[in-house]
Amino acid sequence: MDDLDRQIINTLQGNFPIEDHPYQIIAEQLGMSEDDLLTRLGILLEDKTLIRFGPMYDIQKLGGSFSLCAIRVPSERFEEVTRIVNSFLEVAHNYERDHEFNMWYVLATESLAQIDITNQAIAKKTGLKVYNMPKLQEFFVGLHFEA
Repeated sequence: MDDLDRQIINTLQGNFPIEDHPYQIIAEQLGMSEDDLLTRLGILLEDKTLIRFGPMYDIQKLGGSFSLCAIRVPSERFEEVTRIVNSFLEVAHNYERDHEFNMWYVLATESLAQIDITNQAIAKKTGLKVYNMPKLQEFFVGLHFEA
């Protein structure tokens, strides 16, 4: 990653223009062409410097629901259970923790009822108990990582 890549990452983290050609506007701010910006952004995603770039939506304001879930997965089954859990389109992301509950994932669904239905299906396919931990209160943290 060079200085221009860092500049791109830092610029894209805030105040993304809601315009017909947002990348053109950002490219102009950075003194480069839109094509060069998109090429560099593609490389940063491809080489996993960035794992995701896109908007964050509040699914509840759009009528949907989400929840944090956890499973105690025997270490010898972790890869198998990961494949099963990740096969559900409702799984937004899934990660391993060094904890008794070693698999955590977030479900994003169209309804609150779908959370339970999906967790029941995951429990049935894995043979493991799923612990659903819905949000009780939300706090907004403005997060910016300076590259």
